[in-house]
Amino acid sequence: MMSSLTILLVEDNPDDEFLTVRELKKQNIVDEIIAVHDGVEAMEYLFGTGQYSRRDVRDVPTVVLLDLKLPKVDGLEVLHRIRTNDRTKHIPVVVLTSSDDPRDVVESYRLGANSYVRKPVNFNQFQEAVRYLQFYWLRLNELPPSGESS
Repeated sequence: MMSSLTILLVEDNPDDEFLTVRELKKQNIVDEIIAVHDGVEAMEYLFGTGQYSRRDVRDVPTVVLLDLKLPKVDGLEVLHRIRTNDRTKHIPVVVLTSSDDPRDVVESYRLGANSYVRKPVNFNQFQEAVRYLQFYWLRLNELPPSGESS
Protein backbone atom coordinates (compact mmCIF):
# COMPACT_ATOMS: atom_id res chain seq x y z
CA MET A 1 0.00 0.00 0.00
CA MET A 2 1.09 3.57 -0.58
CA SER A 3 2.98 5.07 2.34
CA SER A 4 1.60 8.49 1.44
CA LEU A 5 -2.00 9.40 2.14
CA THR A 6 -3.83 9.25 -1.17
CA ILE A 7 -7.51 9.68 -1.90
CA LEU A 8 -9.16 8.39 -5.04
CA LEU A 9 -12.16 10.63 -5.64
CA VAL A 10 -14.67 9.14 -8.09
CA GLU A 11 -17.00 12.02 -8.91
CA ASP A 12 -18.69 13.06 -12.15
CA ASN A 13 -20.11 16.38 -10.94
CA PRO A 14 -17.48 19.12 -11.53
CA ASP A 15 -18.92 21.34 -8.76
CA ASP A 16 -18.86 18.54 -6.18
CA GLU A 17 -15.35 17.58 -7.29
CA PHE A 18 -14.15 21.17 -6.93
CA LEU A 19 -15.66 21.57 -3.45
CA THR A 20 -14.39 18.20 -2.25
CA VAL A 21 -10.84 18.71 -3.53
CA ARG A 22 -10.75 22.25 -2.13
CA GLU A 23 -11.81 21.08 1.32
CA LEU A 24 -9.43 18.12 1.28
CA LYS A 25 -6.49 20.35 0.37
CA LYS A 26 -7.47 22.96 2.94
CA GLN A 27 -6.96 20.48 5.79
CA ASN A 28 -3.38 19.65 4.72
CA ILE A 29 -3.73 15.97 5.65
CA VAL A 30 -3.73 14.25 2.29
CA ASP A 31 -0.61 13.94 0.15
CA GLU A 32 -2.37 13.32 -3.16
CA ILE A 33 -5.90 13.45 -4.55
CA ILE A 34 -6.60 11.49 -7.71
CA ALA A 35 -9.89 12.56 -9.30
CA VAL A 36 -11.60 10.39 -11.89
CA HIS A 37 -14.94 11.12 -13.49
CA ASP A 38 -16.72 7.87 -14.30
CA GLY A 39 -16.80 4.23 -13.30
CA VAL A 40 -14.65 3.06 -16.18
CA GLU A 41 -11.89 5.54 -15.35
CA ALA A 42 -12.05 4.49 -11.68
CA MET A 43 -11.54 0.85 -12.56
CA GLU A 44 -8.78 1.68 -15.05
CA TYR A 45 -6.96 3.57 -12.30
CA LEU A 46 -7.43 0.87 -9.66
CA PHE A 47 -6.53 -2.04 -11.92
CA GLY A 48 -3.88 -0.38 -14.08
CA THR A 49 -5.59 -0.64 -17.44
CA GLY A 50 -6.45 1.79 -20.25
CA GLN A 51 -4.97 5.24 -19.70
CA TYR A 52 -3.46 4.01 -16.40
CA SER A 53 -1.73 0.93 -17.83
CA ARG A 54 1.69 2.25 -16.81
CA ARG A 55 0.65 2.92 -13.20
CA ASP A 56 2.13 0.73 -10.45
CA VAL A 57 -0.99 -1.05 -9.22
CA ARG A 58 0.72 -1.99 -5.96
CA ASP A 59 0.20 1.65 -5.00
CA VAL A 60 -3.40 1.63 -3.86
CA PRO A 61 -5.23 4.65 -2.47
CA THR A 62 -5.63 5.07 1.28
CA VAL A 63 -9.36 5.56 0.76
CA VAL A 64 -11.81 5.76 -2.14
CA LEU A 65 -14.59 8.38 -2.07
CA LEU A 66 -17.12 6.89 -4.47
CA ASP A 67 -20.18 8.50 -5.98
CA LEU A 68 -22.90 6.06 -7.02
CA LYS A 69 -24.54 7.80 -9.94
CA LEU A 70 -21.70 7.70 -12.45
CA PRO A 71 -21.61 7.59 -16.25
CA LYS A 72 -20.49 4.46 -18.12
CA VAL A 73 -20.32 2.17 -15.06
CA ASP A 74 -22.18 3.00 -11.86
CA GLY A 75 -20.58 3.19 -8.43
CA LEU A 76 -22.15 -0.04 -7.20
CA GLU A 77 -20.41 -1.98 -9.97
CA VAL A 78 -17.11 -0.23 -9.15
CA LEU A 79 -17.58 -1.18 -5.49
CA HIS A 80 -18.30 -4.78 -6.46
CA ARG A 81 -15.12 -4.94 -8.57
CA ILE A 82 -13.04 -3.43 -5.75
CA ARG A 83 -14.31 -5.99 -3.24
CA THR A 84 -13.86 -9.02 -5.50
CA ASN A 85 -10.20 -8.30 -6.30
CA ASP A 86 -7.60 -9.61 -3.83
CA ARG A 87 -5.36 -6.58 -4.26
CA THR A 88 -8.07 -3.95 -3.70
CA LYS A 89 -10.58 -5.67 -1.41
CA HIS A 90 -9.23 -4.03 1.77
CA ILE A 91 -9.20 -0.45 0.50
CA PRO A 92 -11.68 1.57 2.56
CA VAL A 93 -14.52 2.74 0.33
CA VAL A 94 -16.74 5.59 1.42
CA VAL A 95 -19.83 6.03 -0.70
CA LEU A 96 -20.26 9.81 -0.99
CA THR A 97 -23.44 10.39 -2.94
CA SER A 98 -26.52 12.52 -3.28
CA SER A 99 -28.73 9.42 -3.51
CA ASP A 100 -31.34 9.17 -0.79
CA ASP A 101 -32.70 5.87 -2.09
CA PRO A 102 -32.69 3.35 0.81
CA ARG A 103 -31.95 0.58 -1.71
CA ASP A 104 -28.63 2.29 -2.56
CA VAL A 105 -27.68 2.32 1.13
CA VAL A 106 -28.54 -1.36 1.57
CA GLU A 107 -26.80 -2.42 -1.65
CA SER A 108 -23.69 -0.36 -0.86
CA TYR A 109 -23.25 -2.08 2.48
CA ARG A 110 -24.09 -5.48 1.00
CA LEU A 111 -21.29 -4.99 -1.52
CA GLY A 112 -18.82 -4.02 1.20
CA ALA A 113 -18.86 -0.24 1.55
CA ASN A 114 -17.17 0.92 4.74
CA SER A 115 -19.39 3.95 5.05
CA TYR A 116 -22.31 5.64 3.29
CA VAL A 117 -22.49 9.43 3.42
CA ARG A 118 -25.21 11.44 1.76
CA LYS A 119 -23.85 14.68 0.31
CA PRO A 120 -25.40 17.61 2.14
CA VAL A 121 -27.04 20.18 -0.11
CA ASN A 122 -25.91 23.03 2.12
CA PHE A 123 -22.40 24.29 1.23
CA ASN A 124 -21.18 24.59 4.84
CA GLN A 125 -22.51 21.15 5.74
CA PHE A 126 -20.82 19.71 2.65
CA GLN A 127 -17.49 21.20 3.74
CA GLU A 128 -17.94 19.85 7.25
CA ALA A 129 -18.80 16.37 5.96
CA VAL A 130 -15.65 16.25 3.81
CA ARG A 131 -13.55 17.51 6.72
CA TYR A 132 -14.88 14.77 9.03
CA LEU A 133 -14.45 12.07 6.39
CA GLN A 134 -10.87 13.05 5.77
CA PHE A 135 -10.02 13.25 9.46
CA TYR A 136 -11.52 9.87 10.27
CA TRP A 137 -10.28 7.87 7.26
CA LEU A 138 -6.80 9.41 7.07
CA ARG A 139 -6.00 10.12 10.73
CA LEU A 140 -8.02 7.81 12.97
CA ASN A 141 -8.72 4.71 10.91
CA GLU A 142 -6.06 2.01 11.02
CA LEU A 143 -5.55 -0.15 7.94
CA PRO A 144 -4.12 -3.68 7.89
CA PRO A 145 -0.40 -3.85 7.10
CA SER A 146 0.34 -3.99 3.39
CA GLY A 147 0.33 -7.47 1.98
CA GLU A 148 -2.16 -8.73 4.58
CA SER A 149 -5.28 -10.46 3.40
CA SER A 150 -8.19 -12.17 5.05
